[in-house]
Amino acid sequence: MATTDANAYFDNLETRAPEVREASLFSALPELITRAKTAPGWAAHLRDIEPREITSREALAKLPVLRKSELLVRQKAAPPLGGFATGPALRLFASPGPIYEPEGAGADWWRSARALYAAGVRKGDVLLNTFAYHLTPGGWILDAGARAIGASVIPAGPGNTTQQLQLIEHLRPTAYSGVPDFLKILLDKASEEGRDASSINRALVSGGALFPSLREAYEARGISCMQCYATADLGLVAYETTHEGALCEGMVVEEGVIVEIVRPGTGEPLPAGEVGEVVVTTFNRDYPMIRLATGDLSAVLEGPSPCGRTNMRIKGWLGRADQTTKVKGMFVHPEQVARIAKRHPELGRLRLVVGREGEQDVMTLRAECQSPDDDALAARVAETLADETKLKGRVELLAPGSLPNDGKVIDDTRAYN
Repeated sequence: MATTDANAYFDNLETRAPEVREASLFSALPELITRAKTAPGWAAHLRDIEPREITSREALAKLPVLRKSELLVRQKAAPPLGGFATGPALRLFASPGPIYEPEGAGADWWRSARALYAAGVRKGDVLLNTFAYHLTPGGWILDAGARAIGASVIPAGPGNTTQQLQLIEHLRPTAYSGVPDFLKILLDKASEEGRDASSINRALVSGGALFPSLREAYEARGISCMQCYATADLGLVAYETTHEGALCEGMVVEEGVIVEIVRPGTGEPLPAGEVGEVVVTTFNRDYPMIRLATGDLSAVLEGPSPCGRTNMRIKGWLGRADQTTKVKGMFVHPEQVARIAKRHPELGRLRLVVGREGEQDVMTLRAECQSPDDDALAARVAETLADETKLKGRVELLAPGSLPNDGKVIDDTRAYN
């Protein structure tokens, strides 16, 4: 285990003995469940659960999982949050689905400071935060963590590369946060236009996979790039760390959550090393999540991290347990592809293919139809694709029978290793 240099950690919770952490989390769990059951949504979901009995991982594993599809249905039936909130909301957000999330009052409500700190952000740094602040909570999640550390934040949001380069030259940010691809877009544009973006020397990315070639490209430019795993429902779940300048394997689980890896489609925990679905319980007094099934795949790494943090490690994001995937930081669901089909009855079988070109996510909707040479139809379908997913993509029209009859709606062809 690494030496416990106090300056290397956000606080001493990160280096406490694993058995102390486990005892602390599970002694607090009954109170969390009791508070959750004061909300009608949780009262219905956990109606047969006696909170005082849930004091171990074995007991927690007996609770039903909550799937995002069920959360969506509950929110439609009981707006705005399906009866799952237990405290007042300071802000309300809308994520693709649509699924709605609150933000309550309090410092670092999403608990993102640990990930930023592990990525090297410190008091006095200036963070260029390019996560969106509009409707979705991404920008606010990292903004709150940076301010908890004592860093200044440029609330840049995504896009507007020319204006962002002006900001970078004038305000000299030392760190970047955003989706993995956008920093490269900024750096390439700066090189083209002779702009100075050299002040940025560290980055924390999320919302999509950080491919090894892209990380290496940043390192070649003198930028240490780390990634974290966070969601709009849960806040920070896990984050990358380093030891003596080298990246540690996997991600360390955040101190305010319980992570389980379960057999996909069930709530059954899997042993360390087995790939399964990530299920998370958060200790959030305003919006607790108890065994939320994320749909993401990962696995537990055995043993402590060499960085000295003693919490559980997971391998990071290993894909989706269902066909839902992320493109440029946005979830794309099979239901969205189905809605495209309904809006264009002249189409037959559809498949959305997600890939990579030039270190950026790209998607192509392949659609069978009787007139595969109809460019006007392809253009109309491309407009519908953008309207449904809020992302631009190509459309390829194919002759009937061209796509396999295998039930696959979204085909993610990106290589994650």
